Amino acid sequence: MASSMLSLASTSPSSSLSLSDNWKVKTKIGGFGNAFVKTKSFGRTTMAVALNVSRFEGITMAPPDPILGVSEAFRADTNDLKLNLGVGAYRTEELQPYVLNVVKKAENLMLERGENKEYLPIEGLAAFNNVTAQLLFGADNPVIQQGKVATVQGLSGTGSLRLAAALIERYFPGAKVLISSPTWGNHKNIFNDARVPWSEYRYYDPKTVGLDFNGMIDDIKAAPEGSFILLHGCAHNPTGIDPTLEQWEKIADVIQEKNHIPFFDVAYQGFASGSLDEDAASVRLFAARGMELLVAQSYSKNLGLYAERIGAINVVCSSSDAAARVKSQLKRIARPMYSNPPVHGARIVANIVGDPALFKEWKDEMELMAGRIKGVRQKLFNSLSAKDKSGKDWSFILKQIGMFSFTGLNKSQSDNMTNKWHVYMTKDGRISLAGLSLAKCEYLADAIIDSYHNVS
Repeated sequence: MASSMLSLASTSPSSSLSLSDNWKVKTKIGGFGNAFVKTKSFGRTTMAVALNVSRFEGITMAPPDPILGVSEAFRADTNDLKLNLGVGAYRTEELQPYVLNVVKKAENLMLERGENKEYLPIEGLAAFNNVTAQLLFGADNPVIQQGKVATVQGLSGTGSLRLAAALIERYFPGAKVLISSPTWGNHKNIFNDARVPWSEYRYYDPKTVGLDFNGMIDDIKAAPEGSFILLHGCAHNPTGIDPTLEQWEKIADVIQEKNHIPFFDVAYQGFASGSLDEDAASVRLFAARGMELLVAQSYSKNLGLYAERIGAINVVCSSSDAAARVKSQLKRIARPMYSNPPVHGARIVANIVGDPALFKEWKDEMELMAGRIKGVRQKLFNSLSAKDKSGKDWSFILKQIGMFSFTGLNKSQSDNMTNKWHVYMTKDGRISLAGLSLAKCEYLADAIIDSYHNVS
């Protein structure tokens, strides 16, 4: 390896370097790359220093993550009024992280049982896989009863999406994934990393701050037959704008007509409306039609298990035999990627969903969390409507659902929110209402009104 080197050697006048050559000597050391050796003569003695040269010199600095970078900037801000509305993590009214009481009870049960830390199978904890599929589709759903769902525990929603992307790349070569415009920022990274081609379908209409339903339908119709259509099951991220049930029916019609494959990302079941069943209605609608589909799940939000990295990928197939083969290949993909998933979060989910008393307590607690977000959404709307005398209609904030609100602010206006008002948010104008308190709604309204009207 190239290393720093200092050598002293007696030289004859014929072998010493001229002054003009002293700084031009270049050598290759040990095959590890080029190192410049600087030499300088002192009478009959020459000093040579070989400088370190890294083999990683060609690796450039990666840009900061657009969402996690917001939190880093927030932490560096010393202003007392600062607000972090970037990361999608639930906070209490005091804006503190929250661990659900039912999670604490489930963890105490695990301690009492003295459960071990042995490796899980590649597909994950069987009890977790069973209850998570039932939670998504309903325990009495025919796809569950007939064994048509291949469920594999994944590393939360991101890891589950990545497993599915690898499955698409391997067994549907050349197939394209259509994603909404806009979408969660990591979707594009996942498919790029898996070398799966993607394009966008229209979703958000900036004129109405609502759904561009006709554009969405036209783009899905125009996609190559057999494409994968990535859909947000509920609480669309980042817009908070969901199709109605009637619109979901029409979306399913077009996907069936074009022989596309629906691919749901369900990150907020129960956390959007407060009802597990209501938030799974879109997925169940497609399954009831007998369609084959993929669903990635996450328990980061609805159980507050952010750091446990607990989720699943579900593939609904036309037969139990096909489901068994799909599951075997998902396991084959997972093995060299991470071998097997972590157990702690899986046991928490299995204990809560599998116990009627804990399950009821979770639903009650989740309804309270969803209710707090609805409360700050209403208060923000009231504050904007009372303070803004321009006549602008802010009702879109109430029509959106879930933890996010798409404010309609552009990048310059979002920059003003941060630079002037110390409100940290993503540059696309998305704010996380889960990071807002009732006490801060009027301050946020002032910041939005100023940025909207005074920044072009």
